[in-house]
Amino acid sequence: MTLVDTPARTDRFDELVERARALAAGRRRAVLGIAGAPGAGKTTVALALVRALAATPPDGLGPGWVAHVPMDGFHLADVELDRLGRRHRKGAPDTFDADGYAALLARLRLTPDDGAGPVYAPAFDREIEQPVAGSVPVHPQCRLVVSEGNYLLLDTPRWRAVRAGFDAVWFHETDEALRLERLVARHVRFGKTLEAARVWVERTDEPNARLVEASRHRADLVVALPDHPPGPLPGEPS
Repeated sequence: MTLVDTPARTDRFDELVERARALAAGRRRAVLGIAGAPGAGKTTVALALVRALAATPPDGLGPGWVAHVPMDGFHLADVELDRLGRRHRKGAPDTFDADGYAALLARLRLTPDDGAGPVYAPAFDREIEQPVAGSVPVHPQCRLVVSEGNYLLLDTPRWRAVRAGFDAVWFHETDEALRLERLVARHVRFGKTLEAARVWVERTDEPNARLVEASRHRADLVVALPDHPPGPLPGEPS
């Protein structure tokens, strides 16, 4: 039997802040990933981390020294999912542009030359359920990028290239009942009936969650915060 190393684990948000700050201690821009199952709260943790780091920049830098670039911007548009016959599985690994995401991560890791402009990343608009290009600027002064998504640790060729684009990837987990409750509530909030939301979670989100959970051992750190970090946050948990 092959033994699998167990990642280190923490339930302290202050430790996450210090670990993230340490990643950016070198001269090159660093990229941190936060993986986890749908509904685990990855986006809330990522945004809280960016907010905390932006409030206490290193000497000589301003709040823009840290940026948030979500994986969800690389959702394929519905028109392409319809063409591929995959819209009923939206959110599965093959409904994302993994190659494009890997290419952006590689570009972000390059410390910009003097006089360089921002790098623009896509975002995902939950009101229209579509990716929106050029929505997230990463300015030259940025020294740490935080990105979160389901499949950052997936062990398949295209997603291995994504993993290679990170300096570290953490796996965020939460109580299963709470995670499922959040998922259903989110689908209802964005237009599904309660019954349709439950069906979608069972048939689409949960098979994806099992894939994500199987990649947990490849993380550098497992994060199990008691709940989301305190304080109001923009965006939605994912």
